[in-house]
Amino acid sequence: VQLQASGGGLVQPGGSLRLSCVASGFTLDYYAVAWFRQAPGKEREGVSCISSSDSSTYYSDSVKGRFTISRDLAVNTVYLQMNSLKPEDTAVYYCASHKYRRCSGYAEYEYNYWGQGTQVTVSS
Repeated sequence: VQLQASGGGLVQPGGSLRLSCVASGFTLDYYAVAWFRQAPGKEREGVSCISSSDSSTYYSDSVKGRFTISRDLAVNTVYLQMNSLKPEDTAVYYCASHKYRRCSGYAEYEYNYWGQGTQVTVSS
């Protein structure tokens, strides 16, 4: 059972990136998936979540209107499209699968599998 996060990189302010989270060993059809991020010297925070039950999506206030979470069950993958990136978006981004099908906040004990993280750096 594994989650593999990828797609990070260096981008200028205002630019875009798309992160991918591929699951292996289990199907994402039965679990909500969230993206978290951790900036240097800060605690990890939840950014966005997508429920598997009805594909409802949720965003933190800091990314609402700029980030879009989606999933493609055919390839067992969840994406995070990040537009209008700001320097404060710089962080290591992690994906995680929830214990249940519905998003219910970002308490880390509710997420049982985690990807390894992918670095996003927004800088000119």
